[in-house]
Amino acid sequence: QVQLVESGGGLVQAGGSLRLSCAASGSTFSIDTMGWYRQAPGKQREMVASRRRFGSTSYADSVKGRFTFSRDNAKNTVYLQMNSLKPEDTAVYYCNAETSTYYRESYPDDYWGQGTQVTVSS
Repeated sequence: QVQLVESGGGLVQAGGSLRLSCAASGSTFSIDTMGWYRQAPGKQREMVASRRRFGSTSYADSVKGRFTFSRDNAKNTVYLQMNSLKPEDTAVYYCNAETSTYYRESYPDDYWGQGTQVTVSS
C-alpha cells in the first residue's frame, strides 16, 4: 500500500504563487505515474500535471506556462509550483499515484491524497 500526504495549500490573491508538496510512503517501489488533479465545486476532477517515474510531464492546457511539476524520485515526493494564480484555479488539489503495470495484480490501481484547498481571491 501507498500513503500520500499533501501540504502547501492556502489562500492567495490573484497573481500570487503557492507550492504544493506530496510525499509518498509505503510501497513506493510499486508507483509509476504521479500527478496532481483538482476539483472545483460543481465540476469534475481534472488532471493538472503528471509524470511517469521516468518520463516527461503532461500539463492541462489551462495551467501551461504558469504551473511547474517536479518529481524527486529519491524522496518519493512531487511538487506543484503554481505561479500567476487565477481565481479559476480555486479548487481542492489532490495528489495521485498510479501503480506500475508490473504490480497491478498485487496492489490497487492507484491512490489519492486527502486533498488540499487552494483558494485564489480576485
